[in-house]
Amino acid sequence: MHTRFNPLAADARWQKIWDERETFRADDASAKPKSYVLEMFPYPSGRIHMGHVRNYTMGDVLARFRRMTGHEVLHPMGWDAFGMPAENAAMEKKVHPGTWTRANIQSMKKQLKRLGFALDWSRELATCEPEYYGHEQALFLDLYKSGLVYRKESAVNWDPVDMTVLANEQVIDGKGWRSGAVVEKRKLSQWFLKITDFADDLLAGLGDLKDWPEKVRLMQENWIGKSQGMRLTFHFSGAPGGFEVFTTRPDTLYGASFTAIAAEHPIAQELARNSPELQAFIADCQATGTAAADIETAEKKGFDTGLRVTHPLDPNWHLPLYVANFVLMDYGTGAVFGCPAHDQRDLDFARKYDLPVTRVVAPEGEDGVAIGSEAYTGPGRLVNSHFLNGMAVEDAKAAIVARAQHEGWGIGTTVWRLRDWGVSRQRYWGTPIPFIHCDECGVVPVPKSQLPVKLPEDVSFDIPGNPLDRHPTWKHVDCPQCQKPARRETDTLDTFVDSSWYFIRFASQPDDQPFDRAVAESWLPVGQYIGGVEHAILHLLYARFWTRALKHIGKIDVAEPFQGLFTQGMVTHITYFQKEADGKILWYGPEDVNSDGQIATLKDSGAKVTIGRIEKMSKSKKNVVDPDLIVDQYGADAVRWFMLSDSPPERDLPWSEAGIEGCWRFVNRLWRLIDGIEDAAQGQDKDLDRKLHKTIAGVATDIEALGFNKAVAKLYELTGAIEKAKPSASRATAIRTLVRLVAPMAPHLAEEGWETLGETGLVADAAWPTADPALLIDDEVTIAVQINGKLRDTLTVAKGMPKDELEALALAAPNVVRQLDGETPKKIIVVPDRLVNIVA
Repeated sequence: MHTRFNPLAADARWQKIWDERETFRADDASAKPKSYVLEMFPYPSGRIHMGHVRNYTMGDVLARFRRMTGHEVLHPMGWDAFGMPAENAAMEKKVHPGTWTRANIQSMKKQLKRLGFALDWSRELATCEPEYYGHEQALFLDLYKSGLVYRKESAVNWDPVDMTVLANEQVIDGKGWRSGAVVEKRKLSQWFLKITDFADDLLAGLGDLKDWPEKVRLMQENWIGKSQGMRLTFHFSGAPGGFEVFTTRPDTLYGASFTAIAAEHPIAQELARNSPELQAFIADCQATGTAAADIETAEKKGFDTGLRVTHPLDPNWHLPLYVANFVLMDYGTGAVFGCPAHDQRDLDFARKYDLPVTRVVAPEGEDGVAIGSEAYTGPGRLVNSHFLNGMAVEDAKAAIVARAQHEGWGIGTTVWRLRDWGVSRQRYWGTPIPFIHCDECGVVPVPKSQLPVKLPEDVSFDIPGNPLDRHPTWKHVDCPQCQKPARRETDTLDTFVDSSWYFIRFASQPDDQPFDRAVAESWLPVGQYIGGVEHAILHLLYARFWTRALKHIGKIDVAEPFQGLFTQGMVTHITYFQKEADGKILWYGPEDVNSDGQIATLKDSGAKVTIGRIEKMSKSKKNVVDPDLIVDQYGADAVRWFMLSDSPPERDLPWSEAGIEGCWRFVNRLWRLIDGIEDAAQGQDKDLDRKLHKTIAGVATDIEALGFNKAVAKLYELTGAIEKAKPSASRATAIRTLVRLVAPMAPHLAEEGWETLGETGLVADAAWPTADPALLIDDEVTIAVQINGKLRDTLTVAKGMPKDELEALALAAPNVVRQLDGETPKKIIVVPDRLVNIVA
């Protein structure tokens, strides 16, 4: 009589035991080889979602497996707890951001614990606590002292209603994402980190990251954006002065039809002093967001200054100078020359202002037809370009640079798309920037003895803007140098700073310093980092920079923080909606709908709803599934198993009720095998032994390669083979081994099974089974028997059977005898251990 597996009782029991025994606490002093497994830590929004569950389940399987293979594993968890959502909640719910955040952390921690993740909770950290951000302030001061932090005026997106600076992604159609106000460009004094000092190293380092996805390395490479080109000077025609231009296409100089400068260019600003029309145009430019995407999609506009410049290759050729809304002051020199035939942006501009369009590059073998509505950006040879005619593009670039350098009007150079990292945020819920503004001494760093500079708790969000600016006491402080009244910096740090070093703090957490170098270096770099591809650029780039910066100032001897990176797919779900007469869409959750996959109706009214696309789970489209409800119904192991099965981990995983039910049934199949084991059975089952040892080796290989769905498929196969096998000593051994094989994926069931089988200790501490090499080699093979290339039969024979014996067996096979019908074969081709092809 089998007992029924009770997942909720097993989950609670083993989670309590793991906690009490501190099973997953990492030991810095362990002599075992160290393995650092980390998933990107979550923002504490209040509830975990299925994307979290998938991400952390993958890391958990690897962490548990590494423990079983003899590693000392660091697998920590913390909270990326600063940021705008907490301030928005404070405004909407009239609750302090800290109160809201800490309550959310407790709620999410409880949810994560229910899933049985093998986490070292002793190292839990939250970036909003002074015990964390005080050390961040100390590191920021160290970087300042070394010259890697500076302050300068910079153009920002300013929301005049919320009275705050907005990130580019918070500007939507030129308006503040929350207030809807037209965003202005303002110049504010901002704090910056000199990430550009490390541009070359950050780019070169990508080549060593062999265990990163190629697409992520490419995204980083493009973001860093190294461009080889030329700086050249255009002189005003008939007037003194001029300006520098940077171009990556000096080969197209003979196709130039205009020059243009940014609205913030000093020449534009000077000209605007006496031109109300130019002032208005510059104001219009500043109303556009600073994001590259905004500038790319905005209508290309220009203001003709009336000035003309001389073409550097022809003193009789004069080009107009425009102020243009698509030229960026912080890229190159803030000035460009336009070659409309070979740049779409320049072509759109030229057509708008009726400027000449001259083709200077034509495809190989063509003389070049006139340019229509599309610029030609492909390869080819130079045309209409005097001494460059006939040259390939790269040769022409080199020739122009050589001539410019010889004649003194230009020089070959490199520029980067990467800009220094602006870390100032005009908001409350972030790490206070540890500086003091003194009228006598200027900007003064806070002495380290006064760290942490703590956020005041008594703030109000009744008035828009940063509460730190209007706090009655917090910002008023004496200057550390002259002791006269001064003011604290009220900007806080970009939350990307918090996540740029948290993995180091996980590795080492002394009270008196950010980390102990020797301890941190014993764990770093992170062996396997897992998270969403949406963080592939900024977070990873900033973390790579911060680690290099710490190495540069002698804090740590690690350059790359993450040795292996894996970006998992999203969890998706079908959507349901109704479209109202006014075009508004009403979304419905799966719990509101009855659906057979073809027709869907609302449960409460029976009204028909449209079955939409399968999309990423999101609250806005109500296609989310609450992990707690699913764990309540099926237990943690079924949920974990579902997250690992079917889809390759890098692809999206469609959620399905049938899928989770199938995983629940499988958990029960495993339990029935364990609970019904027949240890007394005798005899060997050679086929089952071989299957078991192939599974041991195969699952280990798959987990190491993060091929979780392949590992799961092998465990399904082994389970099926055990179920079909007759009672034997081999079957009993296979069941006992199966418990260890499923332990990383279904740890609660495995612990329950381990105890039921009378084993000592925890399966979490047990060793991964060892595969017998002799049993990994097949001693039988399946031979295909063909007639004239078509499969007619198969033979299972001893491996290595001689050709003549294979030939005799094939000719005696019933299907072959019937097909040949007495005919003598013309030829017989035998490929040992693979096939016999009879030519008749």
